[in-house]
Amino acid sequence: MKLAVWGALALALAVPAWADPVGIGRDMQEAIVETAEGPVTISRIQDNANEVTGEWARTSRACPPFCIQPMTPADGVTTIGELELIAMLQDPDAIVVDSRVVSNYEGGTIPGAINIPYTEAKDRLDELGCEVDFEGFDCENAKPVALFCNGPWCGQSPSAARRMIEAGYPAERIYYYRGGMQVWRLLGLSVTQ
Repeated sequence: MKLAVWGALALALAVPAWADPVGIGRDMQEAIVETAEGPVTISRIQDNANEVTGEWARTSRACPPFCIQPMTPADGVTTIGELELIAMLQDPDAIVVDSRVVSNYEGGTIPGAINIPYTEAKDRLDELGCEVDFEGFDCENAKPVALFCNGPWCGQSPSAARRMIEAGYPAERIYYYRGGMQVWRLLGLSVTQ
């Protein structure tokens, strides 16, 4: 009996940390999203011992300006999680927007996201299904759009949502991925560089 226990323990110790598969969800190992560069697979890092390091591991930033953001940035906006964001990435009628400044976007983003910096959000609604008219934008045919930024402490996507609504974008077509890049990376999900 003792030999069988020691044998099982030795086998367990011999198996590398990456041996246990890491799926996205119970029924989803990976997701394929279409991007301008072609299809990209979103999956999680398979190393069970992987840890977030560097800038993304920081827990405290000066507030202001890096204050914890509300769960909902504006009335009518829906807050979503990773699975809902992946579903939007796979929906050809939806748009996922990285609302961070260009230098952050160029440092890595969620596959399939486009970059519209929060400072430009109200001026680029035509890229989200609105039509330019004499008074600004007609957003009757606005597409569902998910916004994200650096994480729960980042105000860039909440600012973008409020600016878009001020410019006429329907709040009920805006989705807010509050976790942003910090939580996306914490979960070991794919990032494009």
